[in-house]
Amino acid sequence: MPKSTGNILIVSNLLKDDASGVSRLVKKQLERDGFKAEIFSFEGNPEGIPDFTGYDLIVSLGGDGTLLYVARKAAPKGLPILPVNLGTLGFIAANTRESWHSSFITWANDRIQLSKRMMLRISVIREGNEIGSFSALNDGVVSSEGIAKMIQLGLRVNEDKFGYYRADGLIIATPTGSTAYNLAAGGPALHPEMQAMVINPICAFTLASRPLVLPAQAAVEVQVEETRRSGAMLTVDGQEKLSLLQGDVVRFRKADYDAEIVVPKQNMFYGALKTKLGWAGDEHA
Repeated sequence: MPKSTGNILIVSNLLKDDASGVSRLVKKQLERDGFKAEIFSFEGNPEGIPDFTGYDLIVSLGGDGTLLYVARKAAPKGLPILPVNLGTLGFIAANTRESWHSSFITWANDRIQLSKRMMLRISVIREGNEIGSFSALNDGVVSSEGIAKMIQLGLRVNEDKFGYYRADGLIIATPTGSTAYNLAAGGPALHPEMQAMVINPICAFTLASRPLVLPAQAAVEVQVEETRRSGAMLTVDGQEKLSLLQGDVVRFRKADYDAEIVVPKQNMFYGALKTKLGWAGDEHA
């Protein structure tokens, strides 16, 4: 194999079914193929994870949440990720316990075209100073901190004032993230390899508020205008959080890098819509 001298890190989420046993089997198979493999296991908060320096591939063992965490670490370094689904839905993590090795062999022999997924670069500005910086594979959500509490948010696109929203929040999602919180909130499903972003209000006060799909190069700013009844917060990929104050501005841009995912050769997106989301249409029409 052309890449048989590569180093591989297996990131194993022990909260998933038999993750410990699967990680040992994966390591044994990779070493049998001539690769060097290490296992990093975590349960809950993945503290102490390596910085991914010196690896050629990251194998993510868990579910979509594990992949989201790994992608935020691996994508800036240009490292491909082979996600193996040990969870329930596994919409992004398309490889299974049975199929992962076939995908791996195809990657190792340079016969696979990586699925490149747009990521977001998110920064938080307070009184002219950046107080937080994040990357996201799925989405960034500016919302109220309280349950069922509306806040007022201002939206600017490419420095033009778009308008104001009284809502529980705004979702800014990538195409990969369009099938996550955005879809549950009534937004559109985009093909994950598109270059675009979705702006979707959450429980907006007016029915005239609808999701908006923008080009990937759009510069989006969300300003916290009013928080009388509740505080505000930014949530990144459902995993990282930052409290916001009135006047804070959250900027969303396309990141300079993509997440590179090793997926099965067959196109899994349309099949996943049918089998995982039940979008089968009417077979008798």
